[in-house]
Order: sequence, then C-alpha cells, then structure tokens
Amino acid sequence: MDFSLTTLGTASARPTTGRYPSAHSLTVGGRLFLIDCGEGAQMLLAKYKLPFSRIDNIFISHLHGDHVFGLYGLLSTMDMVGRASALHIYAPGDIESMVDTFYREFGKVRYEIVIHKVKCSEPLLLESFKNLEVYAFPLRHRVETYGYLFKEKERVIKPNIENYIPFKPRAFAYCTDTAPFPQLAGWIKGADLIYHEATYASDLKALSRTTAHSTSEDAARVAVEAGAQKLVLGHFSSRYKNLDLLLQEARNIFAETYLAEEGMKFDVPKIRVNQIK
Repeated sequence: MDFSLTTLGTASARPTTGRYPSAHSLTVGGRLFLIDCGEGAQMLLAKYKLPFSRIDNIFISHLHGDHVFGLYGLLSTMDMVGRASALHIYAPGDIESMVDTFYREFGKVRYEIVIHKVKCSEPLLLESFKNLEVYAFPLRHRVETYGYLFKEKERVIKPNIENYIPFKPRAFAYCTDTAPFPQLAGWIKGADLIYHEATYASDLKALSRTTAHSTSEDAARVAVEAGAQKLVLGHFSSRYKNLDLLLQEARNIFAETYLAEEGMKFDVPKIRVNQIK
C-alpha cells in the first residue's frame, strides 16, 4: 500500500518566490489527505498531478493565514468542477466562522462541508478509516495548534497464509508550528516519517522561543527521541535563501534528515517485523 508525503508548501509566514505557504498531501492506499492549506495549495496540487477530487479530508494545524488562506480557493474550485461528495475539515479554533464567511461572500457550494472541531490536551483519536487511524495532539504555539499522527492499522492475516513475514504498521507525524516541549517525542513515538518545522537555525534559538517556533536542531532531537526512520524539515524562514545550514545542523544530530521542497515526495519506510532490532 502506498504511504507517502508530498510537500507542496515549505515557507513560513512570509512566502518567497521559490517557496509557498504550508500545504502537504499524504497518500495512503490511493487516498489523499490534505494537511494545511496555505495560499496556492490548489495550484500546487494541480502542478504535481495530485487530483483534489480524491481529497475528502483536510487537516488544519491552526488558523494562521499561512496555513489556511488557500482554503477558500480550493473550496470554490471543488464546486466548479462538480464535486458532490462531502468534504471533511478538521481544525481548531473558530473554523465555523471561516466557512460561514465563505458561504456569505461566495455562496453555498453543491457539496456538504462537514466541520470537525479539534480540541485536546493530549493525543486523541480523531478518525478511523479502513486502513488508517488519525490522531491529533496539541503543539506549543501562539494560538491553539495541533499536530497530526497518521497510523496504519494492523493487517489481519488469514490463518492459511504460511511463511508470511508481516510488516510493521507505518506511521507519519506532522509537527508545525511549535516550540519544543518534552512530551512531543513521546506522543509520536514510533513514527517512521516525521515532518517537523525548522523555521530557524540554531543561532536564532532565542527568536524561535519568542515566536514559539523550532530550530533545525530542535526538530532533529525530536526525531532521535521518537525513534524515527526519516525526518523532513520545512516551514523555513524567508531569511534563508540557502538551506544548507539548517540541513547540516539537523544531520549532525539525526543523519536521516531531508529538506522539504515543493513537489518532493517522501515515502514512509516499509519495514518487515524481522528487520526491527
């Protein structure tokens, strides 16, 4: 089963000519999940041939503009192309007011928009799909913010299948925007792939704390403590034209670190149970 992340927008609050605001597509078994919906998300989905007609669930981390300004355009286009099935939006804060404003200013769409308010003080199971469970967990930012953990369900093997070596259920964790805090790594323990914000390099650690963000070193420590297989850095400050410093600082702590780029695909590693040490 395909289990992969495509990073669409990797900028922080101020986009640049080469980076778009936060938006990501997670593909699990042919199903697409949109995680955050920054400005231009629908164009990036089209550019990288990710059909938004297959997106039934959108997970929003928080209601800062660089994570939601693309929502109105996407909702409108979904209506224009004849969407009929319900769209589920999971988000904290007053997401209902945003949707009500959309209805008031642009009119009702022909499909149902179902709002799921996200509210928890520790990891909470949000949704259970056929092959996947989705959990929310609180992050530490200036407004109410949540990360998301996507976990494969255990496969049920028929008893007549002999010599089958099972795979470890895979998991992906999405962590942005957040200051570091001690519980985070434990909440996403065992995630094979982690996307973690790295807004700043270590020389701006004081600024990262003031703005409730993380450095690349903070992200790498989370990956080590969580026992991840792979770390993807994103949500980069516009001050960085070259990201090599952030990558090197993280790799000094966690070698399997990679930079997110628009349109880049990261597979969630598939590991047989007998490969686990």
